[in-house]
Amino acid sequence: MSHKVLIIGAGGVGRVVVFKCAQHPEVFSEILLASLTKSKCDVIATDAMKATGHTKISTAKVDADNVPELVQLIRSFKPALVLHVALPYQDLTIMDACLETGTPYLDTANYEPKDVAKFEYSWQWAYQDRFKAAGIPAVLGCGFDPGVTNIFTAHAAKHHFDEIHYLDIVDANAGSHGKAFATNFNPEINIREITQKGRYYENGKWVENEPHEIGKMINYPDIGPRKSYLIFHEELESLVKNYPTIKRARFWMTFGDEYLTHLRVIQNIGMARIDPVKYKGVDVIPLEFLKYVLPDPGELGENYTGYTSIGCRIKGIKDGKEKTYYIWNNCSHEAAYKETGTQGVSYTTGVPAMLGAKMMLDGHWGGAGVFNVEQLNPDPFLKELGPSGLPWHEAEGVDLEMD
Repeated sequence: MSHKVLIIGAGGVGRVVVFKCAQHPEVFSEILLASLTKSKCDVIATDAMKATGHTKISTAKVDADNVPELVQLIRSFKPALVLHVALPYQDLTIMDACLETGTPYLDTANYEPKDVAKFEYSWQWAYQDRFKAAGIPAVLGCGFDPGVTNIFTAHAAKHHFDEIHYLDIVDANAGSHGKAFATNFNPEINIREITQKGRYYENGKWVENEPHEIGKMINYPDIGPRKSYLIFHEELESLVKNYPTIKRARFWMTFGDEYLTHLRVIQNIGMARIDPVKYKGVDVIPLEFLKYVLPDPGELGENYTGYTSIGCRIKGIKDGKEKTYYIWNNCSHEAAYKETGTQGVSYTTGVPAMLGAKMMLDGHWGGAGVFNVEQLNPDPFLKELGPSGLPWHEAEGVDLEMD
């Protein structure tokens, strides 16, 4: 059955989502791509139609901070689903517009207020009763991490464990883009995320540590050992809630020494600040300014080599015995660029967003209310993830290296 879909956001992830939706015209029969900068949407739409042969991709300008404007766009286009890949600051305004128009919603990252570098699900979970009353679903965090990592955990819980006790999500970007310093997605969001204090869950409570205080060497498949640091990541919050047998849950991400040096300098000279400073009588937010002088993540792909590797290392009980299990995906930056014109980090977020939308429109995922993806059936999603461009692998009884 074919449907209209409204995609909001024309960055690197938005480009991937449009390309991947356009590969499935039998599901996404009409695509409308909207953002504040319509010219960016026009380029993506033209490229996607040329690459896929899809003939019904249109564009529009919309201010995703403006609920009446969003409502007007949704009412005029009448999509079966709104797929939000703009900024996480805009989650709530887009959810409000979906409620007002009775339209299902999907995003890839949880809400954070613009004036506080803090992200958590509480604001979106508070919409549960309203989406339930409206009889429509809101699916949260359907990128890779969060997203596929949640679905990997759900798959493990369904097919490999009676109880999950220890969960470590490991995320390596072992690619090289040749730039002195660049972030792989929106610099403002990226720097806010990784300069926060680290947090992990253990024995029923959250343990806080300084940014990049805890690091260890982790071996990644077909990549080798990489220094990885414990940081807080949003999927931990929903996973420990939905799998109460978890005793400890952590998230690890690789950062090179040079990257961390640049990051420290950015913080030390005040460029990571999110409060306004006066410059020639004008209020300027340093981090927002920095975003405009750093390389555009959407344009890193051309010379990007190497792989990302993201997965879940899990220890628990099956049939009364202790068991270890590892499930992961490796993604080639070069292959991602060849297919969609973007690097692997945008690709690994955009493919699951398309696939989550497809699950909703195909009827595999549904219901009324607000859902994290681990609450939905992982089987049909994982069946299509490999053919959609992100093959996954699993191993049992392996050394997880995560004590």
